[in-house]
Amino acid sequence: MSSPVRLGIIGLGNMGNSHAQQILQGKIPRMVLGAVADLDPEKLKRCPDTPGFATHQELLASGKVDAVVVATPHYDHTIIGIDAINAGVHTLIEKPLSVHKADCQKLIAAYEKRARKDLVFAEMFNQRTDPRYRKLRDLLKSGELGEIRRVNWIITDWYRTEAYYASGGWRATWAGEGGGVLMNQCPHQLDLMQWLFGLPKKVRAHCQFGKWHDIEVEDACTAYLEYPNGATGVFITTTGEAPGTNRLEVATDRGRIVVEGDGLQWTRTAVTVSEHLRTSPNAFSTPERWEVKIPTNGWGGQHNEVLGNFADAILDGKALLGPAIEGIGGVELGNAMLMSTLWDRTVELPLDSAAVADEYQKLIAKSRHKKKVAAGAGASDFANSTKGLAK
Repeated sequence: MSSPVRLGIIGLGNMGNSHAQQILQGKIPRMVLGAVADLDPEKLKRCPDTPGFATHQELLASGKVDAVVVATPHYDHTIIGIDAINAGVHTLIEKPLSVHKADCQKLIAAYEKRARKDLVFAEMFNQRTDPRYRKLRDLLKSGELGEIRRVNWIITDWYRTEAYYASGGWRATWAGEGGGVLMNQCPHQLDLMQWLFGLPKKVRAHCQFGKWHDIEVEDACTAYLEYPNGATGVFITTTGEAPGTNRLEVATDRGRIVVEGDGLQWTRTAVTVSEHLRTSPNAFSTPERWEVKIPTNGWGGQHNEVLGNFADAILDGKALLGPAIEGIGGVELGNAMLMSTLWDRTVELPLDSAAVADEYQKLIAKSRHKKKVAAGAGASDFANSTKGLAK
């Protein structure tokens, strides 16, 4: 096809509208806004000069788009994504790919079965544009850091108020969102965990439901992970802590590397830890170490870079930053943390996707929580989000 890509946005909530405005301002090269769709006619007014439709089916049948972004509540990602793929439209899914593993499998199966060979299927993994995590991945892949021994990620700067949860009836409900901090805020870190380190083989987690907010889903989680090579991990997150921390610490056979703030700090051992502990004659010695500051430039292009890459993949066949088929990994990791809590035991991966889907149905059926919703609450705060990532 010739440039530009005519993009349709399905769902004009906070995230969908943000994408629309960036495109309308000309910030995404070789991409124009072709059409928008939302069940709420008031939201269509956010793009008054763009063709608007009440349903995604009407948008897909309009002939006005070459590609779509699906930015709806989470359960709809599967249904709308499959419809878009079957319509032969290039598809980018907002995070998460789906609520649970079984729905991810359905979406991926539709792509693998029905898609044209050149159909582009992506996910909004905007944190993969962050140069800190890209540099860490390069170091891990090169073998320069040696074998991973331990991973700790404290990601507690996802603070959210009651007003945030009151801004939509779908938020923080089992039937609408399918979860809380693991399903809305942390899909980015869950994706990075599997992108950087692979999936663990075992997970033991303790999620806390409505610990800090009047919600029925998890707003805090602490998880212990075991990896196939014997490495361990700890993952801690919450939306109820301020000021919060974002610190990723990786202990390897060649020292320790920390991602915090605007760069990477590598405490590099002169020899490998495994060699030193075997050969040192001194019972209390530690390996000689060097402090290496690895500079990185900014925070990456985030959402706009992913959109631009999506256009490049469609027009030029460029490799995707976030292939959607990789999205199942982070979803399964989050599912494992939730299931471990609900089943009160260590769970092994890969998960039984049917059992997980059944558990979600039970959560929806048992839900008795009365959600407080305030019209317009929190909507104006989106631009001030510390991450700029939430939907």
